[in-house]
Amino acid sequence: MYRLVYTLVFLLVCLLIPHQALATQIQFSSSFTQSDFKHLLKEAGDALAYTPLAPAEPLGILGFDLGVEATLVNISQNQSYWKDAVENADVPSVLVFPKIHAQKGLPFGVDVGLSYAKVPSSLIDLGLIGAEVKWAVLKGGIASPAVAIRGTYTQLLGVDELALQTYGVDASISKGIAFITPYAGVGQTWFSAREKSSAISLDQERVTLTKGFVGAKVTVFLVNFVGEVEWSEIMRYSLRANIGF
Repeated sequence: MYRLVYTLVFLLVCLLIPHQALATQIQFSSSFTQSDFKHLLKEAGDALAYTPLAPAEPLGILGFDLGVEATLVNISQNQSYWKDAVENADVPSVLVFPKIHAQKGLPFGVDVGLSYAKVPSSLIDLGLIGAEVKWAVLKGGIASPAVAIRGTYTQLLGVDELALQTYGVDASISKGIAFITPYAGVGQTWFSAREKSSAISLDQERVTLTKGFVGAKVTVFLVNFVGEVEWSEIMRYSLRANIGF
């Protein structure tokens, strides 16, 4: 049953990805400016920032989640900072990030997590690795909500001309109602990027953004489904299916 669930999710992700573009690479043109770099960082950094897709309540010392997910991101593909940063200016309006995501519960209400994403070359050929540490300040109970704080990190992979990292902190609250656990939170994300192109010479850029997010986790036996919407410079929509112990 679980293998079937993951197979269906994977096929759904593949079907969502448009295939009209071929082997699109990030490659800066000579007309790419410092202002373009800052605007690109705002959108690209926001798109690549860590997506926890989990309520505030901790997994517990024996808890473990492993699953697949997809994040859909709308970008301003007609803006010059995308057209001058992408080979052949073949930029899709939506990026889809298929991911593998694992989380493990530790003592004292602490959870740690890792994620890996690879965007197919039919969109923009890049990868991403991320990590998180979450501490449930309040673990929650039958009548009380859970409250947590979290730190996150992501690193761009597979792009020769751009080095990009994101760092984030957020606070969230959640309360389980039967088999559904809605949650919401706010946070701050810091982006840092530097170009490594032979065509241009730009200063390193840093951007700070505030974000908000809402989501819900639905549990059916050992299988969890999580949906989340996050807003900041751009909108992000994420879905996750995983086995939870």
